[in-house]
Amino acid sequence: MKLYNSLTRQKEEFVPITPGEVKIYACGPTVYDFFHIGNARPFIVFDALRRYFEYCGYTVKFVQNFTDIDDKMIKRANEEGITVRELADRFIGEYEVDAKGLGIEEATVHPRATENIPEIIALVQKLIDEGYAYEVDGDVYYSTKKFKGYGKLSHQPLEELEAGARISVDERKHDAMDFALWKAQKPGEPAWESPWGMGRPGWHIECSAMAMKYLGETIDIHAGGKDLIFPHHENEIAQSEAASGKPFAHYWLHNGYINIDNVKMSKSKGNFFTVRDIVKEFDYEVIRFFMLSAHYRSPINFSRELLTQAQTALERLYNCREKLEFFIGNVPDGGEKAADSALIEAADRCKSEFCAAMDDDINTAGAVAALFDLSRAINSALDAEDKPSKQAAQYAQKIFAELTGVLGVVQKRADDTLDSEIEALIERRTEARKNKDFKTADEIRDKLSQMGIVLKDTPNGVTWSRK
Repeated sequence: MKLYNSLTRQKEEFVPITPGEVKIYACGPTVYDFFHIGNARPFIVFDALRRYFEYCGYTVKFVQNFTDIDDKMIKRANEEGITVRELADRFIGEYEVDAKGLGIEEATVHPRATENIPEIIALVQKLIDEGYAYEVDGDVYYSTKKFKGYGKLSHQPLEELEAGARISVDERKHDAMDFALWKAQKPGEPAWESPWGMGRPGWHIECSAMAMKYLGETIDIHAGGKDLIFPHHENEIAQSEAASGKPFAHYWLHNGYINIDNVKMSKSKGNFFTVRDIVKEFDYEVIRFFMLSAHYRSPINFSRELLTQAQTALERLYNCREKLEFFIGNVPDGGEKAADSALIEAADRCKSEFCAAMDDDINTAGAVAALFDLSRAINSALDAEDKPSKQAAQYAQKIFAELTGVLGVVQKRADDTLDSEIEALIERRTEARKNKDFKTADEIRDKLSQMGIVLKDTPNGVTWSRK
């Protein structure tokens, strides 16, 4: 397998630190709101990478954090009159709903920043002791100019980074590019005891501390969106390598941006969508399939028209699976047939093409193409006058299941599809109640009742069960 390493800007042969094992750290969400489709892309892509490693026989330790303390969370919690912990608990729960819908496997560990404060404090103290950080009035800053490799991930010298960065003015810092490792408590903010007084961690330090705690001082792969290269991942490298004296990660993987109708997504442009927004119209699996239909490093254009095309393409794969299952369930057992070799060879060829694509820097677009080649070969074999035996069809079915399993698509059954529809209706009812549109809310409840679904409104939200 070859992976494009952002650190070296070239494809490199993947060689794990420990044979047969892969340690991956992927940056997770800041849990102050539903996650948007830009967040969804790395979650989906690097889930597919993890699945492929496991398919190839590796043991994967996959760590994805939750940032559950930062300025945005404090602001949102204050606006809602709740604690930051309550806000975090709510949106971690919402993350889990969307992640499950998107077919994202649970991380081996999902650490929260607030549950790793002792490790964060210890790392900050070590950086102070090593001369890379300094304390001012309860704040602790990292001295970027002390780390000789600063800028090596973004491939820009410190002077250019400084010229192009949006830097908050703080005359107490030794240098404008120095960044906060620990922030002194402000009135009304959550805080923890530390050697520098009550305070809380900065954003960058949490990932270094948690990656090293759960994966060790050097990891195989660090993954995230392209927008995290600078300053977040650059600062992680500076912190981690200054503390350990070792390389932090051997491979840095970054996915490309998402455009909405050919315009880069941003809240300021009003073209900002959460996954929860999109699933009001399209199934979660359609979003996943759409994301995997392009190479992860390429920019991807997101539009209703393209989602509709993805939905149609996904339906073709479902139709192939159903046709194959029907054939296997109805054809009698028998010996080998003349048509068997062609189907078996086609299945093996498509599997090889699929693996070659995934080995080439996680080329999921190529893997999807191989999957459609297999689908066409299966359909042709089953439509032919000289049909294959049940055994040959079962072999093709096995390969089809393996490859769709790696991509995490074509995984739903009839009940799963119904569950997604129910969740979408419940979400619409919740929105209607929030907008005091009780007529619509009642109509949706009645529709669900006709579907055999009983709703129960609880203090923690709506639950449902079948009659």
